[in-house]
Amino acid sequence: MPSLFASYLRVYEPLTAFDRERQVFWRRYAKEGRDLGPVEGPVRQRTAVLEALGAGWTRLPDLPDEAYVLEWENALLVCPWNLRLRVAEAALNARDGVPAVLADAFVPPVLAGQAKAVVEDWRSGARVLEQGVPRVHEQIATWGVPLRWFAFVDLDEREISLTARRRTLRYRTEISKARRRAHRAVSVLRKSLGDAPITEAVEEGTRWLEEFHPRSVVELDYGGLVNLLPEDKLREDDSPGLVAAGLSALSRGDADAASEAYEKLVARWRVVQLLERSN
Repeated sequence: MPSLFASYLRVYEPLTAFDRERQVFWRRYAKEGRDLGPVEGPVRQRTAVLEALGAGWTRLPDLPDEAYVLEWENALLVCPWNLRLRVAEAALNARDGVPAVLADAFVPPVLAGQAKAVVEDWRSGARVLEQGVPRVHEQIATWGVPLRWFAFVDLDEREISLTARRRTLRYRTEISKARRRAHRAVSVLRKSLGDAPITEAVEEGTRWLEEFHPRSVVELDYGGLVNLLPEDKLREDDSPGLVAAGLSALSRGDADAASEAYEKLVARWRVVQLLERSN
């Protein structure tokens, strides 16, 4: 199965976070074994989006509800894919940077308007009021991991598997822990750096975490990036530890130590980002 060179930040919510109809649906969905794991899922998502975009575009297509399923401490948690939103975002992205004639031929203005309405609906929180669920359960980053994500997890929460058939590296933690770390990071960055881009980025991520059920689980998944890095580099990877060390140094006013941790982190992930140019 081909890999997508992307990383993922996901939130799995307990069934009690959803309305009664959704609870019944997701419970049946899991019982029937219809879900895919985080290794196979991204390929299914991408296929569904591409097929929807090539469907003639008479309307924004309705797509089946899919999700990742996780059993955590005897509870069933789900991370919905929100495929309709993904298609809408892909349609709008397809128009970016393209001459108007080509953009209109591929995604006509009326359909672009529908896609924009779907995206704005989710971003405005309208679906939260309508169905009691947050807008997006999964964030995706290509050719790297956003450094702010590492502030939400701890090195001790790493789960790694590097077998011949399956390579995975991910961090899973209770959302309460992720929120505490996020708020601490914002406090340190705000005091040390002020309104810097990294401060605003971590604040945005913190607000996103606050939207979910308090018994949710946060997952930072390296996804297909594990296929770009040798085994020894994956085993030695301590990116969350470097972020924690940098924040600790900032909190005690040690700018040199903070810069050293940051430079190590940037250099490590620049290697992956540069692979995009050679791809």
